Amino acid sequence: MRRALAQAALAGAAGDVPVGAVLLGPGGPDAAPLAEHHNEREAGADPTAHAEVLALRAAAGRLGDWRLTDCTLVITLEPCTMCAGAAVLSRVGRVVYGAHDAKTGAAGSLWDVLRDRRLNHRPEVVSGVLADECAGILTDFFRTPRRQPPPPTGFEPRPTVG
Repeated sequence: MRRALAQAALAGAAGDVPVGAVLLGPGGPDAAPLAEHHNEREAGADPTAHAEVLALRAAAGRLGDWRLTDCTLVITLEPCTMCAGAAVLSRVGRVVYGAHDAKTGAAGSLWDVLRDRRLNHRPEVVSGVLADECAGILTDFFRTPRRQPPPPTGFEPRPTVG
């Protein structure tokens, strides 16, 4: 989780929501990291550039296989529905996360995609690892005013008649 927190700090420094993810290879908590990422939605103008998705993509590329069986996905924040679905589809064996997310969490807080019995794969879920530290980095980020993104280029509103 400390590695994921370091990734989260990189996201926050870049102006993105500070979420970090590390994908560990087979072998449990002592396994070598296959991939480490942080949120890059702002940098890439990509709504799917969540830390988890980027880590899963990188690890699959490194292994040459989309099946990440027996791997562990470590995330600083409870995954959203997209990321929980990606974890299920990639067949990770375990998802470990820090802070709960009451607004969008899909590992038990709002939904429980990871343990949904209707799906063909259900990874083990471990929650609350360094939860206070993971939540703290998010709280600090959202307390700080951020620069608003510039308006889209090439768009000029029409004058209002009246």
